[in-house]
Amino acid sequence: VALFCSTNQAFIQFYVANRWFMWAMLILELGMVFGISAGINKMSSTIATALFYLFAVVNGLMLSSIFVVYSPTAIVKTFFITAGTFGAMSVYGYFTSQDLSKIGSYLFMALIGLIIASLVNIFLHSSTLDWIVSIAGVLIFIGLTAWDTQQIKAMAQAAPQDSVGRLATLGALSLYLDFINLFLYLLRIFGNRD
Repeated sequence: VALFCSTNQAFIQFYVANRWFMWAMLILELGMVFGISAGINKMSSTIATALFYLFAVVNGLMLSSIFVVYSPTAIVKTFFITAGTFGAMSVYGYFTSQDLSKIGSYLFMALIGLIIASLVNIFLHSSTLDWIVSIAGVLIFIGLTAWDTQQIKAMAQAAPQDSVGRLATLGALSLYLDFINLFLYLLRIFGNRD
């Protein structure tokens, strides 16, 4: 969706000219994440999956701007770095015998701090703080990838058979968010802006 939208000049002009659209998509994304997470036990597996795909489309609309800001080489390079890192941490989280639940709470607190620092930097425009936030974001989402994978594995082993589909959607959403955020923070570090 992001690549397709980035090749549509009318969409890109609309996106750049109408700042409210980005904010509307951001609010819609956050609402969908919270809605899917909170209501997962009340909806059918089919509806949960459809909402996840709808979220991915909305996220693609949001991400189309990266094709305008960063070079295609930087995007591809960063995607493969992200995929390798994400895959390695997910495998680690799945197979490790070490209990990662303790670091999960620390990572969540660090994520809240990261969000606050990012909001503050919207007003400060500090390149140093941006760099620190990017490095911290990479480290946090590397840890969250391993933690989420271990959590999903534990929930899948304990879940009743009728809830496996909903659990799969919730797990996919968690790992999707980890991957996208890891990709975006790495892109801020390694990406060459056009």
